[in-house]
Amino acid sequence: MTENAPTAAWTPLTPRERRVVGVLAEKAKTTPEYYPLTVAATVTGSNQKSNRDPVVDYDADDVEETLHALRKKGAAVMIEGGGRVPRWKHALYDWLKVNKVELAVVAELLLRGPQTEGDLRARAGRMEPLPDLATLQTHLEALAGRDLVVYLSPPGQKRGVVVTHNLYPPDELAKVRQAFADAAPLDDEPAPRSVSRRSESAAAAAPVWREEVAALRAEVQELQAKVRTLADELHALRTELGA
Repeated sequence: MTENAPTAAWTPLTPRERRVVGVLAEKAKTTPEYYPLTVAATVTGSNQKSNRDPVVDYDADDVEETLHALRKKGAAVMIEGGGRVPRWKHALYDWLKVNKVELAVVAELLLRGPQTEGDLRARAGRMEPLPDLATLQTHLEALAGRDLVVYLSPPGQKRGVVVTHNLYPPDELAKVRQAFADAAPLDDEPAPRSVSRRSESAAAAAPVWREEVAALRAEVQELQAKVRTLADELHALRTELGA
């Protein structure tokens, strides 16, 4: 960032804050008919087993406390009115100064943490169009230029590049970097010379079908999440009506 760049409005988030605000951003895009979310719906979205890493088990008190913490930081807003159950929405467009596609990318990173560009494109693509890897890379470079995205792979690496968000507290980001460095495979071993052209072709095509499978899995997981959200909203409505 340049010396004359405006000071960022965002501040680091705790793991629980990242999960909760990530859920708000995700559901705003994937299930807008149920957004803003009740606390109960946010609990369901936070604890769902699909498209989450790690899987957590928050209760309503955990989530409500986190939502109020996010409101104090300016990342979430509570909607009240008419005696109905309070609902919550994110304020990330203004807080992070991002566009629609950039928010989808950041939200996916908040929900799953570090991931390869290929996986990120398949997963964020269910929220906003990302027609190819080059499109995603353009957005990642813009986000990195504003310190919202961090590259964990060494400079110059072309395939399997791993990225994450930069909303970690500094000490946690240092641990993420170290964990990735410890786990990263060595790339200096030469490939066997006996690999056939057919095998080489299949290996080159693998990332394509893997991305397609990941995208299909994400769609199925999102449909499952919609069903869970609908059930949660119905339960909340019955509770509100005293049924």
